[in-house]
Amino acid sequence: MAASFTVSLREAWARSDSLLCVGLDPDPARIPPHLAHRPDAILRFCTAIVDATADLVCAFKPQIAYFAAQRAEDQLEALIAHIHARHPGVPVVLDAKRGDIGSTAEQYAREAFERYRADAVTVNPYMGFDSVEPWLAHAGRGVILLCRTSNPGGADLQSLDVGGERLYERVARLAAGTWNTGGELGLVVGATVPAELARVRALAPDLPLLVPGIGAQGGDVAATVAAGRDAAGVGMMINSSRAILYAGRGEDFAEAARQAAADTRDAINQYRRS
Repeated sequence: MAASFTVSLREAWARSDSLLCVGLDPDPARIPPHLAHRPDAILRFCTAIVDATADLVCAFKPQIAYFAAQRAEDQLEALIAHIHARHPGVPVVLDAKRGDIGSTAEQYAREAFERYRADAVTVNPYMGFDSVEPWLAHAGRGVILLCRTSNPGGADLQSLDVGGERLYERVARLAAGTWNTGGELGLVVGATVPAELARVRALAPDLPLLVPGIGAQGGDVAATVAAGRDAAGVGMMINSSRAILYAGRGEDFAEAARQAAADTRDAINQYRRS
């Protein structure tokens, strides 16, 4: 039986000595010209990035919308299969941000875990526990709940006072407590809000955190590491997408992506050890 998501992630942190997660958001307008006209351009682009960076990362995070908008769901399936086959042990987080209840949530969970074979998936918990519970039925698969997101409007709702605490704090507390029935929950918290990131880490000291917002979104690496690392100095998947994917535009784009990933991994490690 394959290792659970949280076990695989801990092993990946140790094996790669990295907290870097590479987001796979393939924009057809930015795919290098020598690939752009191929029918499998998205797959070719993403697998080249994966193969060039796999030893530098703790996870990959394909964003489903970039594939679905191009009718490339089959290429997403093939990409995840490629990662599992060529780079076993590197977890794949499907960034889908699904949120629904009952039988519909069950179908979304089947899509993520049975069709795409993702190791974990991002889920919107703001419909309550019955919108999260169907995902937890898939033993060993990670469920990463939106908590305090990196976008400027995240505070509109997530920072509202709900009985003496912020809404995002309530989500973090529930995820670290009664909701975590299988021990596979995590939280999404943005690098652009380091104070809130530190608060989530205090409320959920042992949960893995998916942390978008460095690179193109401008999150500070030093502040992110200081706020979000756990007691063991790990605990995070710090995501960078565009800054790595589009580091180069020529036929050497994969080599440019590797260099950008290595630089990002090294910057993160510098602050982990300071």
